[in-house]
Amino acid sequence: MLPDGAEDRLLASANILADACKSSGVAQWDLVGFQSYGHQLDIEAGKITMAAGGGEGGFGVRVVDGGRFGFAHLVDVSGAQRAVEQAVAIAQKSPSIKGFVLPSEQPAQQVGGRMDTSLLDLSPEDLLEQADTVLSAVHSLDERAVVTGGGVGISATAGCMMNSEGVLSTGMTTSHGLGLQVTLDVDGELTSSYQGASSRSKLPDVPECVERAVHWAQVTQNPLKVESEAVDAPVLMTSEGFSPLFSMVVPPAMTGEKMVRKESFWSDRLGQQVINPALSIHDNGVLEGGMSSGSRDAEGVPRQRQVLVENGRLATMLWSTRDAAQQVAEGRVDAAASTGSATSGSHQSPPSTGCTELFLTSAEAPRTTDELLAHMGDGYVVNSVMGAHTANPSSGDFSVTTSSILKVEGGEIVGALKQAGLSGNLAKALNGAVVLGDDVRRQGSYSSGSMHLPDVLLMDGLRVNPA
Repeated sequence: MLPDGAEDRLLASANILADACKSSGVAQWDLVGFQSYGHQLDIEAGKITMAAGGGEGGFGVRVVDGGRFGFAHLVDVSGAQRAVEQAVAIAQKSPSIKGFVLPSEQPAQQVGGRMDTSLLDLSPEDLLEQADTVLSAVHSLDERAVVTGGGVGISATAGCMMNSEGVLSTGMTTSHGLGLQVTLDVDGELTSSYQGASSRSKLPDVPECVERAVHWAQVTQNPLKVESEAVDAPVLMTSEGFSPLFSMVVPPAMTGEKMVRKESFWSDRLGQQVINPALSIHDNGVLEGGMSSGSRDAEGVPRQRQVLVENGRLATMLWSTRDAAQQVAEGRVDAAASTGSATSGSHQSPPSTGCTELFLTSAEAPRTTDELLAHMGDGYVVNSVMGAHTANPSSGDFSVTTSSILKVEGGEIVGALKQAGLSGNLAKALNGAVVLGDDVRRQGSYSSGSMHLPDVLLMDGLRVNPA
């Protein structure tokens, strides 16, 4: 899968781009480069429909001069000079950010677990075998179940970062991902559930997400007939159901830029209680094996583990070098410095502020699912939501829909609802009575980084409107 010398060739190309930066006469510059190789296949209607493989990558370059910056991206370094000229031209027309300079070289912690060499030996045939195994597992769990969508893929990525101030970082990462949409058709009544898993290391042939997908397709069959009346009620949100809302609302609210611009629901609340006193939130940028962690952020600053909310109190905020300089220059904050929180989704965009590996924890003992249901009494369980991207990260307000929802009475699940609306304010809900489950699962994010979340029982502040 990985060509010999991939990392060396990427570094050689990066040096060509660096030479173009040096010859441009700008005061400072930084660049990132990526080259990925992989195999993937798709599953549709219970069959493997397409297999593909290949590589992709490119470079992003940023120039900084007199506080002005410009950015350009390119696929091949044959266009290095042109890309640098474009970035310089943009910088010349951009407003100056007083005090904005690129970071210098600093020692950074080595982060392990980001590459599994066993993945390099996997072939397309190995992926076909895994897909067949998953299809068989789904059938064995429920003969009626069909994998109507999904796929499996592996990749290896060579990455490099360097700047004019002596930062140089190179490395390899691997990933293995699997996702599946399981559908049940019983007497014309369709229910389905999507679940997925991803890791820097090799996944099991049949990850736990397979059983969860079948389970949620099963338990949402035969929906109850209920009156369409909105009610305030406790809601137990699974890790999969909670993560889209949490990732859309909380990480943006933690950035220094939004806080000082009064665009976060936690603006002006540093040191104050903002969520339930039992809860804490931390971002672990040096998590071993993390999908978003690493030694350095997207600007070359060493990453770190940092507590954002401790025992309910807002402890700090996230900064990138550029955002910190800009907000100080604009007079919104007296002082600010990078927290190693610059992120970049790809080589096609300049760094911005974000989280890496975000954890929600509780000082109280975690509960099993049965214990959470008993504590809830009457309420609902929600496993997935639609429309989380419409949530307002400035206020915490959201209004979503779900077709993966169960009704609970007296601590027992009594059946499913066909569909329901779910609305509320996540900031207020987290500041109310909150109980966490005992199974933390990594989820993707609508904003940045990864979310490490258990099932979350929110007792206050949510409204359910059955369809």
